[in-house]
Amino acid sequence: MKNSSSTVIPISAIGRARPAVAVPEVAVPATGLLLDRLGRPMTDLRISVTDRCNFRCSYCMPKDVFDKDYKYLPHSALLSFEEMTRLARLFAAHGVRKIRLTGGEPLLRKNIEGLIEQLAEIRTPAGEPLALTLTTNGSLLARKAAALKDAGLQRVTVSLDSLDDAVFRHMNDVDFPVADVLAGIDAAIAAGLGPIKVNMVVKRGANDQEILPMARYFRTHHGGKVVLRFIEYMDVGATNGWRMDEVLPSADVIARIHAEFPLVPLEAATPGETAQRWAYADGTGEIGVISSVTQAFCHDCSRARLSTEGKLYLCLFASAGHDLRPLLRGTASDDDITSAIGHIWQGRADRYSELRALHGPDDDSNDAGDKAPRRVEMSYIGG
Repeated sequence: MKNSSSTVIPISAIGRARPAVAVPEVAVPATGLLLDRLGRPMTDLRISVTDRCNFRCSYCMPKDVFDKDYKYLPHSALLSFEEMTRLARLFAAHGVRKIRLTGGEPLLRKNIEGLIEQLAEIRTPAGEPLALTLTTNGSLLARKAAALKDAGLQRVTVSLDSLDDAVFRHMNDVDFPVADVLAGIDAAIAAGLGPIKVNMVVKRGANDQEILPMARYFRTHHGGKVVLRFIEYMDVGATNGWRMDEVLPSADVIARIHAEFPLVPLEAATPGETAQRWAYADGTGEIGVISSVTQAFCHDCSRARLSTEGKLYLCLFASAGHDLRPLLRGTASDDDITSAIGHIWQGRADRYSELRALHGPDDDSNDAGDKAPRRVEMSYIGG
C-alpha cells in the first residue's frame, strides 16, 4: 500500500453522521438492569483512554496509514479522568459490572494509575466494586505493573502474537523485542494482576506457525496463572487490508493443539463470554478461542464501548458513535446523562457478525438495504 496519510480521514470522523445526543423526553432511570432491543443486558464497558499506540501491527494500526504525519486527537478533545469516572459511575448504575481500559495502548496515557484509583471507588447498585481490567501490548508493563495493582487494577490482558523474536518484531513493525513483553508478563504475575490472559491474533501465513510454540510455552510456564487465547483475524475497520483467506478458523487452532495436547471443552465462566474455553486433559491449564468471524456470538453480547473523546459505540464493528461529550461538558445533570445512555442502549439492535455469517464477508449491505459506511477502527475503540 502506498503512503496515504495525506488522504486518510481521521479515525474519529469516519462513519455516518449521527444527530447530537439529546436528553430523551421520557426519562430512562437507572434500575441496575438495562436491556437492548434483543434483550441483551449491558454489563461490560470498555473505555479507550487514548487513540495512540507505540506499535504498528499491520492488522490494527499499519505504519503506512498511522505514520509520522497522522493526525491524532488533540489532548483537549480527550475525556479527562474525572469525565471518564463520571460516565463509568452512570454506566454502573445501569448494570455495568466490569470495566476494561483499552486504547490504542492505554499505558501511554499519562498517570493512568490515577484513573484506576477513581474507578476503583465506584460501586454497583448492590454495593460491590467493579471488576477492573486493562488490555496492553506489554511494552510498558514491566515498569508499571506494581503501580497498576496498587491503584486498584485487578487483571491485565496482554497482546502477544508470537514467541519468535523475528516474527514478533515484524508483526509489531517497530522492532520491539518479545523478551520485553515476557518480562512484563512476569512483572504482572509478581504484582498479583492475575489470572493473566494472553491474546494472540492468528493471521494465516503470518504467524499461524506460532500456535503450537505459544501453547507449549504457556502451558509449562507460570503455573497456570496465564490463560492463552487465540483470536481469529477480524474485519475491523478499513485500514488493515483484511481478507477472509487470511482467517484461520478457531476450529483449526483447536485441532492443531489437540493433536499434541488433548483438550476437553469447558463451560463458559460468565454469560456473554467471548472466548470458548478448553482445558488440557492432563490438568496443566486452559486455553480459549475467540471466533467472531466463524462463530458469531452477537446473541449475548453485553459490551458497550466508550471512545477516548466520549463517543458511545454499541458494537466493535460499528460505523458511528453517540457523542456524550457535549452532555458531559454542558449543563446536563447525572440524571440527564443516565437517561440518554439508557435510551441509546434500549435502541440497540447491532449484530454485525451474525449478519456477516448470513450474507458473507463481502456483503456490505445493512438492515436498511443501503451501503454500510466505513467501520470504526479497532485502535480507536479497543478490541
